[in-house]
Amino acid sequence: MRKKILIDTDIGTDVDDALALALAMKSKDVDLQAVTVVYGNVNLRSKIALKMLRLGGLGNVPVAKGIEKPLLREKAIYWAGHEGKGFLTPEDEALRADTTHAVDLITSKVMDMKGEITLVPIGPLTNIAMAIIKEPRIIENVKEVVLMGGVTRLCDGFNLPYREHNINCDPEAAKVVFNSGMPITMVPLDVTTKVTIDREDLERIARVKTSLTDALVGMVKLYLEIQRRDYTWLHDPLALAVSLDGSLVKTMDMKVSVETRGEYSIGQTIATKAKRGETPIKVCIDVDTKRFKDFFMERICTPSQKDN
Repeated sequence: MRKKILIDTDIGTDVDDALALALAMKSKDVDLQAVTVVYGNVNLRSKIALKMLRLGGLGNVPVAKGIEKPLLREKAIYWAGHEGKGFLTPEDEALRADTTHAVDLITSKVMDMKGEITLVPIGPLTNIAMAIIKEPRIIENVKEVVLMGGVTRLCDGFNLPYREHNINCDPEAAKVVFNSGMPITMVPLDVTTKVTIDREDLERIARVKTSLTDALVGMVKLYLEIQRRDYTWLHDPLALAVSLDGSLVKTMDMKVSVETRGEYSIGQTIATKAKRGETPIKVCIDVDTKRFKDFFMERICTPSQKDN
């Protein structure tokens, strides 16, 4: 059976969101139920998602705009300024998101298909937290949550930053989600920084020659120029892949606490042994890099009938 997935994303800033969406679109075992966008200019983010879906022949998938600001509205929005550059054109101004708010779309999908929806949040967790607050019944009715976020430094991770962007953008929302009791798999920097895409990979993708793959190559090349690197990490695609094949990673059952009060440590995720009665989080601590890379590249580079 195809897995019913809803992606919640801050697409447009780091190119990995677009790559994750493309991976979902190119996976025959995914039934993409919806895409919701979060954080910052959600109108622009929705247009990026809508255009990608159209290029991939999935223009019927609903895209809904979500919450622009952090839950407590105390942190400034990070906006890189290159969002949509080189991809959106003046003609794309006509693209329109669904009239349903992202939070309502998330809750309705979970409640209408109880036990079937896998949420894959790959941005700040504001939409997911608000959905929990608005409709707590989604906690026991969602199939699972596989999120990209956080960093634990549990295994050989002392060179990693002590906090991660998605969690740091809205730590209070992350705290609501991690404390909810939902079945969560956390895909942190500990594993996502082990998987990359480089210019050689882009050459292979470019040979596919579809509208979607051409767009992906252009988006990644621009991002590499902005970052002044010859590679970038596949943070979000790894989370999407884990939602489809959990054997790609090794996990530990942990309690994950989110720091919301420290002067210097706000946004930090702290993984400790779960106590009796606490719902553990499956924290990814290692990844089979070759298997994942083959998984990603084979799916992205396999043309489908829906490709333009």
